[in-house]
Amino acid sequence: MKSTIQKLDIKNPELVRSAEIAKAIGHPARIAILKILAEKKTCICGDISDQLPLAQSTVSQHLKALKKAGLITGEVEGVKTCYCLNPEGIRELTSMLSTLSVELLETCC
Repeated sequence: MKSTIQKLDIKNPELVRSAEIAKAIGHPARIAILKILAEKKTCICGDISDQLPLAQSTVSQHLKALKKAGLITGEVEGVKTCYCLNPEGIRELTSMLSTLSVELLETCC
């Protein structure tokens, strides 16, 4: 019996969004930043780079990627930017990973 596998539209907004989120968490420094923010349970207005073995400019680039993906927020307060987890973005991450995991496990050989 011939299998009929449907072609997926890789431009599907849901797939594109999932890829954006996956890319945003695709670096250990970004996972570390999310963990730091979660551990503090509050916004961090200080220098997050103090807690990582990376240059401040590198941490800034990682923060920018996480913010672009909607996983964190960053608000300017004076000369500092305060970073917090974005609850909506974290829920989206959780849902995306959960849905994908279920789909993969259901069809796994």
